[in-house]
Amino acid sequence: MTNDPRDTLQEQSFYEQVGGEATFRRLVHRFYQGVAEDPLLRPMYPEEDLGPAEERFALFLMQYWGGPRTYSDERGHPRLRMRHAPFKVDRAAHDAWLGHMRVALDELALPEEQERTLWNYLTYAAASMVNTEG
Repeated sequence: MTNDPRDTLQEQSFYEQVGGEATFRRLVHRFYQGVAEDPLLRPMYPEEDLGPAEERFALFLMQYWGGPRTYSDERGHPRLRMRHAPFKVDRAAHDAWLGHMRVALDELALPEEQERTLWNYLTYAAASMVNTEG
């Protein structure tokens, strides 16, 4: 084993590399600040308080990227398409969602490679949720 810092980075999960729970909570909180004011997206959240949705999304992202498995422990398999099926997710919703996520991600000011990795996943995830033409 060497003392090369790259060895440590390779052993760390993406979750750890970007700063762990605090980073994902900041990302999701900023994202939901945008959603709260969005006339297209806000109606997709039937709860008056966005706090529970924010918590679920933060836990999901943390688990996905190598953090605690709290999401699955509390909610089971993510089944993202199934959970979003009751909502009309068209191209406009896709674009609005990514717009708010872009603002949130930019505010994190992650290193370029980590930012690109996360953005690539988010754009893929957003596209996979589209379930309606229009």
